[in-house]
Amino acid sequence: MFYTYVLYNRVKFYIGFSKNLKKRIEAHYKKKVHTSKRMGKFEMVFYEAFKSEKDARRREKYFKTTKGRKALKLMLRESLSYSGVI
Repeated sequence: MFYTYVLYNRVKFYIGFSKNLKKRIEAHYKKKVHTSKRMGKFEMVFYEAFKSEKDARRREKYFKTTKGRKALKLMLRESLSYSGVI
């Protein structure tokens, strides 16, 4: 399986792709990923699984667009407001 995932830190989203979701998220929490190292505390708020790598990468690319970020905020509005983020 291939995964598209979203981390959130009360300010911004980090959107990523991985073949091994558990290993990748552990790397984020251990501050071994350059980009998320500067995010401070964050939580994984969303992920999707795909059979095709191409589909997962396409979804990641979409979430990184303005329209995709708006869609994420709309999809996760309850989750983000529950944690006091929005």
